[in-house]
Amino acid sequence: MFDSMDAAVRYIFRTRRRLDAAPRGLDEDTRDISLTRRLLTNAELPAAAREYAVVTGSRGKGSVTSMMAKLLQALGYTVGMMTSPHLVHWNERIRINGRMIPSGDFLRHLSALRPMIDAIGAELDDRQYLSPQGIFLAIALRWFDENQVDVAALEVGRGGRFDDVSAAPNWLAVFTPIMLEHTALLGDALERIAWHKAGIIRRGGAAVSLPQAPSVMDVLQQEADQQAASLVCLDKSNMARWVADRRGGQLMRLEPYGELFLPLLGRYQIENASLAIRAVEMLQARLSPAAALQSETYIQSIRAGLAKIKWPGRVQKLQDSPAVYVDGAITVRSAESFVASVKPHLVQPVTAIVGIPRDRDYAGVYAVMAKVSQALIITETDINPNTRFPSPAAVREAAQGLDIDLHHAADLTQALRIASGITGADGVILLAVSLMLAGECMLIWNLDTSVI
Repeated sequence: MFDSMDAAVRYIFRTRRRLDAAPRGLDEDTRDISLTRRLLTNAELPAAAREYAVVTGSRGKGSVTSMMAKLLQALGYTVGMMTSPHLVHWNERIRINGRMIPSGDFLRHLSALRPMIDAIGAELDDRQYLSPQGIFLAIALRWFDENQVDVAALEVGRGGRFDDVSAAPNWLAVFTPIMLEHTALLGDALERIAWHKAGIIRRGGAAVSLPQAPSVMDVLQQEADQQAASLVCLDKSNMARWVADRRGGQLMRLEPYGELFLPLLGRYQIENASLAIRAVEMLQARLSPAAALQSETYIQSIRAGLAKIKWPGRVQKLQDSPAVYVDGAITVRSAESFVASVKPHLVQPVTAIVGIPRDRDYAGVYAVMAKVSQALIITETDINPNTRFPSPAAVREAAQGLDIDLHHAADLTQALRIASGITGADGVILLAVSLMLAGECMLIWNLDTSVI
């Protein structure tokens, strides 16, 4: 039996860590999902029948997964969820009805799996590893079985075709917007990245997608045709539109539900909520064929579920004076969405704190945040030694030409201290940061992430 989560996580990552120093290469060359399938088979997982939805895309997939889970819970189901990364606790990656798996249950299930994990590990050569994602999936499935989960929503970590979450027997595949990302691991062509994502479509299953670039849609349709699966691509006619801002969120309108309150500030969350609602409609038709999707009971359940959604670290207001907002905005597009979402609330002076890993377009994010800010503070974290941030010299070069007061802070605490000095009590501080730094915000503001 493992005696702590730290010991458990070290064990889970032990075969992966030994490859950290070597170049990763493309997922199709370095990831072997058959090892996870073997672990699940040996552990007789999943032991219980349930419906699964697997969610992938380049942004918003965690939001959509959490929204689907909350909506299904509101319909009366016991709902499992798996997402990554976490903000504060590793346990957050696995939830039932919004509550993260207790450490005792996590350690107990990992201990039961250990003989099977060790047996597979003993046969690996120096270039192979048993995916941590696959081990998390096995723990989740054991816990779901134990708690008689009816339906589960699972977020892909990266890609899809070679991601271990795709070892789950999902009927429904859900796609958020697909764009260039992780090019060193997925390939440098949009169509190739779409091919990776399309790998979650199952034979005879169904798929639903937000609007995509034509080349992406072609790839998804080709995969659906090969798998004899149905594919629905949403358009303006079956997506929600923004109505008005409200305290703590926004109103949106979606037929046949009318006006709905979404307790999230991000404008982009409206399209995510549209996708989640339409995906849940498809699951409900399969879970309860006799249920009427147009019934008042169903509509009220969706309305109630949407109003209870919590998804920390995504355009979240942390305090009032000065107003502080945080978002996991680490791409140019997500930074633009962050700025658009908070623009009605901006009061000068505005200071932006940015913490973007060096494998992202950090210069582009600096430029977006500088447009609305008086000062720009670049920071980083050492929580994950495998995630590197740009050096101070690289920061200065990337910010060259921006007409802004530039600072570099060694950590988030220092960055917030500098920002408070610049902003005072009446301005606004914007944090466009990686989710690791968003997790540090949860700790600094003492926010509970164990239940969503």
